[in-house]
Amino acid sequence: MARLAAHGVAVDVPRGWEGRILRRVALNPTERSRTVVHVASFPLPEERGDFGVGVTELMRSGDAFVTLFEYGPESVGQPMFAAQGVPHLTPELFSPRRLQRTLSGQVGCQLFFTANQRPFCLYIVIAGRIHVRPLVAELNPMLQQLDFTT
Repeated sequence: MARLAAHGVAVDVPRGWEGRILRRVALNPTERSRTVVHVASFPLPEERGDFGVGVTELMRSGDAFVTLFEYGPESVGQPMFAAQGVPHLTPELFSPRRLQRTLSGQVGCQLFFTANQRPFCLYIVIAGRIHVRPLVAELNPMLQQLDFTT
């Protein structure tokens, strides 16, 4: 495992996987920059959208892509972010209907939560429904080791 840490988030990336933590610059003065974590079971392209545009098109059967996207402090306490702590994944959470952009053969899940007074969206795409169960078993330990600081 390789430990990545930046912008108040730390994650242990499984051997053979690739990860990056970055801070998206605000586009205007009313926005604040956002922490974005990307982890994938395959090489990440340099150019990629926060929720996988430019990445999910490259996925092959058995690949997984994870985004952890931080929302602004105004989201703390909102009903969508009511869950406390990183969610535990189950195979039943994954469906083609939960993808932000539907691509044939892919399933996904999108979960919102708050950790250490920081609101996040966890978005995961898996290529191939038959791979969901083993990948969930691999992803849960990584997700439970996420560390958040303020």
